[in-house]
Amino acid sequence: MSLRLVEVHVPPSHIKEFQKQLEDFSFQSYWIEKEADGRTLFRILFKNDKVEEILNDLEEISNIVDGFETILIPVHAYFSKESVKSEREKKQESAKVKRASRHELLTTVKTNSRITWNYSLLIVLSAIVATVGFIKDSEAVVIGAMVIAPMIGPVISIAFTSVLGDYKLLSKSALTLLGGVGGVVMISVFFAAFTHMELETNQYLSRTKVEVADIILGVASGAAGSLAFLNRLSGNLVGVMVAVALLPPSVALGFSMGNGDWNFAYGAFLLVTVNIMSILLAAVIIFSVTGIRPVLWKEVQKANVSRPLSFIFVFTIILILAVLIVISGGEFNL
Repeated sequence: MSLRLVEVHVPPSHIKEFQKQLEDFSFQSYWIEKEADGRTLFRILFKNDKVEEILNDLEEISNIVDGFETILIPVHAYFSKESVKSEREKKQESAKVKRASRHELLTTVKTNSRITWNYSLLIVLSAIVATVGFIKDSEAVVIGAMVIAPMIGPVISIAFTSVLGDYKLLSKSALTLLGGVGGVVMISVFFAAFTHMELETNQYLSRTKVEVADIILGVASGAAGSLAFLNRLSGNLVGVMVAVALLPPSVALGFSMGNGDWNFAYGAFLLVTVNIMSILLAAVIIFSVTGIRPVLWKEVQKANVSRPLSFIFVFTIILILAVLIVISGGEFNL
């Protein structure tokens, strides 16, 4: 059973009203404790699929009542006589789409939308390792680079914020992604410009051509990354899948630019663009289907506009790119 513990600090003026409101919620159990400052602490145990409902209500109260504070805590274990469920209930619950609450996910998105020292360092290291893998024509080295590349975070954040209509956070996420891809490209340009290597390796050449199948790869990568994000799973393994679509073609783009091979550079650039848009399309669809929605009226209005616009924009770009791919057959001559 997946549970969350919600701690609510309620001021004296709002205790009776909150206790009455608490009766409307479906919870496992709750405990009450008096605090030194006069407030009352309610510890309420919820099933994971019920958390977002109460958090939405508590968020609205926090905007009105001074001293009303809420904390969400993960529960790793809980035992009671009533916690044993029937097989039928287990089957019904397993049939539902599971995900963490919007509030938990939004906290992660805010973290992933910033360019930090850790993010920058991992981008630099992954770019160096991938570039060496291209030079040595080593698939194992390139895969190693994809393991450490932190490229899943900002891509998923862009899709998530576009569904919520949070344009400020969306712009930060987009800049973080552009910074990551740009960093990889610049490092590869540096390698190519100063080593003057003419690459003929399979690892390089395969990333300078784009096919319709790459759209399918991008959509699958975006879907896997989105589902892992929604369920708070480790992003390392799924992140590799997203990095497959973004890191190698970005390295190929930088190498091609550094060597002045503009035909290859154009193909690699198109591949990067196709993959990013395909990942975003899958993520926007999954976040929309699983019910990611804001609560406040103004935010709801923005999301109702942003969500369909995001889908239409990304889908249109992919459609145009797919037509270009089919017409050119994956070969580009400038």
